[in-house]
Amino acid sequence: MSRIGRKPVALAAGVKVEMAGRTLTVTGPKGAVAYGVPECLQVQVEDKQIRVECPSAAARDRALHGLARSMLQNMVKGVTQGYRKSLEIQGVGFRGKCSGNRLSLSLGFSHAVEVVVPDGVKVTMPDNTHIVVEGADKQLVGQTAATIRAIRPPDVYQGKGVRFVGEQVRQKEGKTVG
Repeated sequence: MSRIGRKPVALAAGVKVEMAGRTLTVTGPKGAVAYGVPECLQVQVEDKQIRVECPSAAARDRALHGLARSMLQNMVKGVTQGYRKSLEIQGVGFRGKCSGNRLSLSLGFSHAVEVVVPDGVKVTMPDNTHIVVEGADKQLVGQTAATIRAIRPPDVYQGKGVRFVGEQVRQKEGKTVG
């Protein structure tokens, strides 16, 4: 039995949990997130907490037990506090603009790169070189931030590109003329 899976997930005030078939939906002030519970697990919603039980002793089922509990914990945290990833654009002339669910980035290519922001994620730009990705779904927020970063990852020679705030990029030494 998984040690993490045995712990109950505490529900905060204002969080509502619904189970429809094998799909568990958690709704809160920041939005709603759904998760498909694996067949080998049983989820019980009691007053102010969720318990995940694994009747099987198979290794795969035990691993899914801890995973499912962590996913539910992340869902509860996401609908109450939300998740946030911050990126910064570095480079001369590199900038971005956000309008609605579209993000337009000028990153040194011959054209501006358009990124369509998925539903459930909010992208804002406090200035034209900082991007903030927020949402209730941890996986979706992280994937959106990684997609934006992948357009122009930091260059190892000059450091130009899109990086996470606080990310350290080791720069290589260029060729020397000998």
